[in-house]
Amino acid sequence: MGVFVFLPLVLPLTAWPVARLAEQRLHPRTATRLLAVVAGVSAVCSTLCLGLLVIVGTAQLPGNPLPDSWSDPDVRAALPYDEIAGRAAIPALFAVLVSCGEAAWRQLRVRRRAAGALGGLPPTSVAVLPDRTPYAYALPGRRGRIVVSTGMLTGLGPDERRALFAHERAHLAGRHHRHLLTVHLAARANPFLRPLRTAVSYTAERWADEDAAAEVGSRRVVARAIGKAALLAPRAPAATLPALTGAGPVPRRVAALMRPAPVGRAWPPACTAVGLATWAAAAGATVSALSSANSAVVLILVLRGVAAPVQ
Repeated sequence: MGVFVFLPLVLPLTAWPVARLAEQRLHPRTATRLLAVVAGVSAVCSTLCLGLLVIVGTAQLPGNPLPDSWSDPDVRAALPYDEIAGRAAIPALFAVLVSCGEAAWRQLRVRRRAAGALGGLPPTSVAVLPDRTPYAYALPGRRGRIVVSTGMLTGLGPDERRALFAHERAHLAGRHHRHLLTVHLAARANPFLRPLRTAVSYTAERWADEDAAAEVGSRRVVARAIGKAALLAPRAPAATLPALTGAGPVPRRVAALMRPAPVGRAWPPACTAVGLATWAAAAGATVSALSSANSAVVLILVLRGVAAPVQ
């Protein structure tokens, strides 16, 4: 395995260029899916890397409850054993697991609280809450619903309301909450993936903007609805729920809607800057996956070989 076991910790840096270029050059749908996959794969690989280092680091601690074979010299030889790196991985992995668990629990709690607020209302696709505070968001679930307050509806015209509902329906149809959760957990697992979280938060909203514009038939109406909603409700009701005002900067989204619709190209040409960045990010994620898989397989084989004479 050698030093390759450390690569998944730093290879997420290869995705930084594509995070910015994807916002500007790729179709929002393509950018969202691409960045979410790269972030998810990179986060899993870097977490597995920490786990492999913990196997060696923890096995060296006196009084550990692990099998004796885990501290065998053959196991240490399979990994680039370093006393500092091995032991430092223990609190690092613990921090990653706690942070990701806390983030997942927070999102579940927010969704349960939002669903509880709809108790007693008819099970329709749109739930209108009698609240003067302007807000609107998509609440995912088995039967996804659009939640909107009377304060928001009062501040928008008829065409703008159509754009708002189209935008939130696009969030539910595209399952944008899954992409957002993936990059959010990935950023908790590896800080190098934070630029991807920021980029996906923006591209997911742009994806919904474009779908809403196609449904309404007017990009200008959707842009006006976004601007008005942002003025009415400067802050989203919950960062974990896709919402019309949930990601900024709003002026960039409005400016994008003032331009022609982006071309829905599945993969950018390799001869362009965004194409090169995309290939670099894809290569980084692939190398991370191969490195992690190779390290895990080698370690399992070594552990089996070490334990075989004992059996």
